[in-house]
Amino acid sequence: MNEDNPAEMPESAPPKTGGRIGRVIFLLITVGCFTYLYFRIAGAAAREGLSLTAYMAGVFANVSWGYWLLLMMSYSLFYFAIDTLVAARALNWFIGKIRYRDILPVRASAYIISIFNEQVGKGAMAWYLNRRHGVPGWEVGSVMLFIMFCELFYLLVWATIGYAFGSEGLPDVFSLIPWIALGGALFWLLWLAYFKGRLLPGLQLRERRILNAFKQADIRHYLYFFLLRSPALLAAVAVYTVALNLFGVDASILMLLPYLPVIFFAATVPTPMRAAAITFWVILFPENEGQMAAFGLVQHNFFILFNALIGLVFWRKAQRDLFG
Repeated sequence: MNEDNPAEMPESAPPKTGGRIGRVIFLLITVGCFTYLYFRIAGAAAREGLSLTAYMAGVFANVSWGYWLLLMMSYSLFYFAIDTLVAARALNWFIGKIRYRDILPVRASAYIISIFNEQVGKGAMAWYLNRRHGVPGWEVGSVMLFIMFCELFYLLVWATIGYAFGSEGLPDVFSLIPWIALGGALFWLLWLAYFKGRLLPGLQLRERRILNAFKQADIRHYLYFFLLRSPALLAAVAVYTVALNLFGVDASILMLLPYLPVIFFAATVPTPMRAAAITFWVILFPENEGQMAAFGLVQHNFFILFNALIGLVFWRKAQRDLFG
């Protein structure tokens, strides 16, 4: 997030040491993921009496790519529409009237940056709205923080709903979901009480401008966010179920409802080629190592790349809005 006047920036830049440590941690996660994937897929190939290359070539050859491509393109366009709607409504709640069509170019263009990091893409939206509409960067940044915060909890809610309807047959570790949800609910209630001034009134953290959206938000805003965002998750469950079957893996909607929010959590980890999310697919479907590695690779990365293509369609419009 940038502002024209650096003196008004509400937050100082994070120390470089912390950034280096973070990069090292994510590098180690990436190496661990790809190492795990290699040995799992190599083991599956060996059991089939095939080389790794021949095994994976067979996996890719058995997919109906035409149906899969049509499915994923439709889903990406639907996600774009919902994602833009959520951003537009949140900006209207906490800043002022900003039209949906005015958000379309910047939300689409931000997908290009999101190839590398989703949160940097949200920062690009803050910069655009500052330049195009004169909205202070800290105000947009506050709304983007609110959206990111809500996304975590909305995924947790859907993971809990999925566990409630389809807990049978899930890995034992998923039994932690209700406890995590309970902890998350308590945290959210305390968070809401704090920003309404009912908890720790002497602690002035809530007064920081970058947290202004949380100070304005009440229960209805969190509920509206959940309702607006949920169609994208429900569509993803249906799309991923069909796509898995195209890859030759038996899957059902009730099976994926608790799985997908957890995998989307993993997809937010900034690892190359969404390695963390791919690894989760292999872990959750251990009898289909090759299919799941191929599925995770093309599913997540096609989604990111196709969204970037949507961004290219709007790129000239975004440039005209910014520079005339």
